[in-house]
Amino acid sequence: MNIKPLADRVLILPAPAEEKTIGGIIIPDTAKEKPLQGEVVAVGNGTKDEEMVLKVGDQVLYGKYSGTEIEHEGVKYLMMRQGDVLAVLG
Repeated sequence: MNIKPLADRVLILPAPAEEKTIGGIIIPDTAKEKPLQGEVVAVGNGTKDEEMVLKVGDQVLYGKYSGTEIEHEGVKYLMMRQGDVLAVLG
């Protein structure tokens, strides 16, 4: 990974959007909802006021409008502050 977040920021690889409903209906691209979970792929060092508690590999939940979309080598990522992450999945 060539991207290294600064301060209390984390880089997240969003989970892929659902392609089908539970009933088997295929969802078109225009109707797909933005995924609200993903995997942390890079973390900053934290700040003097906020230590970094997230680590690479954590599966996390985040808000619908959180983060900034970044595309690197054809892959879309989200960059957000650690405070924008709602929960770590066990």
